Amino acid sequence: MANQDAAFGFRPVKHLSGGQIRNNSYRITTNYDTALYQGQMVTRVTAGTIETVAANAIFLGIFNGCQYTDPTTGKPTWAKYYPADTNASDIEAYIFDDPQIVFEGQHDGTGTEAMNFGGFDLAGVSGSTKTGRSTQEIGTSTLATTGQWKQIGISKDPTNSDTSTANVNAYVVPSQDLHFFLQSATLA
Repeated sequence: MANQDAAFGFRPVKHLSGGQIRNNSYRITTNYDTALYQGQMVTRVTAGTIETVAANAIFLGIFNGCQYTDPTTGKPTWAKYYPADTNASDIEAYIFDDPQIVFEGQHDGTGTEAMNFGGFDLAGVSGSTKTGRSTQEIGTSTLATTGQWKQIGISKDPTNSDTSTANVNAYVVPSQDLHFFLQSATLA
């Protein structure tokens, strides 16, 4: 049966040590000009805030929503996604930044068990303002020895576990090569 082509970004499924999955808070710069969606990969920048990340670049973790004071109504707002150019000075983003978290993501091509322990980068950067979910995927064509992710298995999801067709879901962990907390040197 063909897999459903329904990218959802990256969602946490378990912790390698059996520990709890938690997110930490980081700031988003006032009026940051790029939307961020739940399940999207992000990075930490020199100012100490978070931003979207490009393929094959060091990343901090996965965006899990944000809160801020709405500049129009003055009310506290929690959202699954950050709307670009939000003019609030207290934007707090929640990030799954623990490199021991196992995530599930969807391949943008045909992923197989033979790709386990291979490195992959992200594919895509957009999302839905209706659902707040990212549409990032595992970049199947980026298979290499290094990458942002290491695939550790195929998902058990019955609607997206067919390795003979595109869009199979897979389990991935952050790569030692490109995860912020696994780097040997700390960025400024």
